[in-house]
Amino acid sequence: MPTVVRPLLIVNPRAAGRRTGSDWAQTAAAVDRVIGPFDAEFTEHRGHAEDLACAASAAGRELVVAVGGDGTLSEVVNGVLSASGAGSQLDMHPPETAVGLIAQGTGGDFRRSLAIGRTLDQCLERLASGRERRVDVGTLEYLAAPDVPRRRYFLNIVSAGMGGLVDRYVVASPPWVGGRIAYYAATLRALATVPLARLHCRIVLDGVTSEREIDSRVIAVCNGAYFGSGMHVAPDAQVDDGRLEVVSIGTRTRFELVAKSPTVYRGAHLSIKAVQHFSCESIELSLPAGPAAERFPLDVDGDPLGYLPLRAGVVRQALRVRA
Repeated sequence: MPTVVRPLLIVNPRAAGRRTGSDWAQTAAAVDRVIGPFDAEFTEHRGHAEDLACAASAAGRELVVAVGGDGTLSEVVNGVLSASGAGSQLDMHPPETAVGLIAQGTGGDFRRSLAIGRTLDQCLERLASGRERRVDVGTLEYLAAPDVPRRRYFLNIVSAGMGGLVDRYVVASPPWVGGRIAYYAATLRALATVPLARLHCRIVLDGVTSEREIDSRVIAVCNGAYFGSGMHVAPDAQVDDGRLEVVSIGTRTRFELVAKSPTVYRGAHLSIKAVQHFSCESIELSLPAGPAAERFPLDVDGDPLGYLPLRAGVVRQALRVRA
């Protein structure tokens, strides 16, 4: 299949409180000036970026760039990977299409793990450099609804508990509320409502399987190091080491969770008694008792996509990223 040289920009016009769409003319002029001619497609609904990226990769597109936040990037990655294989087959058949990022979302967490700056000029500098690196990709099996199993890839972090509640509260915010204000209000609401859940974990590391019970208000399965708009939840996470870092915060009271939250932004929380941290190559999480799954939902790369139980794994260096 011939390579399509012109990059495709997949633009989420609703990102950053719809500023991505309203500022598109200026963004497009800067892109053309720095990296040259390109094509662009605009997303119209959730999941559309995945469809567009899959078609672009299948057509031999050399570079697909997500213009938006972590959710848009995750959809683009899923589209590119789904065009080339599934699960561990990515070890044998990694995609020929590289993925780039123009970060214009509220959180911008995965760009932090790639050490990409937040400004348009800094993102374009990375794209124009031509430098690439291979990063790990997480595999995920979960429930989209009761008795509705789903499979997908994740690039950054899957969390259960507070992060999933924040996502849902943000989505339910009135459209006139700005992105950061909506996120802040949703965080306060989630802090007030997140339960303490007992989770059953089945962990595989270096071929050895172990099981444990964890009391948690939020548990994060991490390929990247940041989530929640800058929380340094997994300081040990490396995006190319073939491992996932699991961090659980299980404070006895919600007040204690609020009091300890600032340590997460500094990455200083791993020594706290209520925090558990371990590495794995795969993990299964379930809720054998306690709160219903709806009260302990999933956040998948910044989007509210489902519920426990889940199974997560990792495919090492399965994706080319222009960074």
